[in-house]
Amino acid sequence: MTPDEMVAAAIEVAEAGMAGGELPIGAVVEMGGEIVASAFTRDVSLGRRLVHADLLAMTAADERLGWRGREHPVRLAVNLEPCLMCFGAAMALKVDEVYYGLESPADGGAALVAGWPVSADLPWYRPPVIVGGIRRDEVRDQFRRYCEGAPESGFREWAATLTG
Repeated sequence: MTPDEMVAAAIEVAEAGMAGGELPIGAVVEMGGEIVASAFTRDVSLGRRLVHADLLAMTAADERLGWRGREHPVRLAVNLEPCLMCFGAAMALKVDEVYYGLESPADGGAALVAGWPVSADLPWYRPPVIVGGIRRDEVRDQFRRYCEGAPESGFREWAATLTG
């Protein structure tokens, strides 16, 4: 799968979440041309904070893949720039590449992770290749549509900052 196709798949997952009343954030994990896991954020339905789309998708991928040897790189695509927590999880899962659509200035972690030092003690715990801006306008439109239909809330206020 191309990075564009992966982000398109994450956008579709985000649409499903938005249809269920969640923020429009979706993620997919791909390995060897196959999506091995996908998820949308679940903050609203579960009433919890640590249920980000990318974290949920990586957890599902980890459960499916386990510790077995990997024949192909593991890649993550999210429609919104991952936060620092989710980038940390990607590094722990040994994700090789992360692709995202729209930057998240308030909480995106790409700039911090890109400069992460690699330690000789844990050489595999390193930043993935990070590419943003894929289908940016499409994701921005997704957040605009969310803001038009969502009730007043902190989520809606934050989402509105992404539409400019």
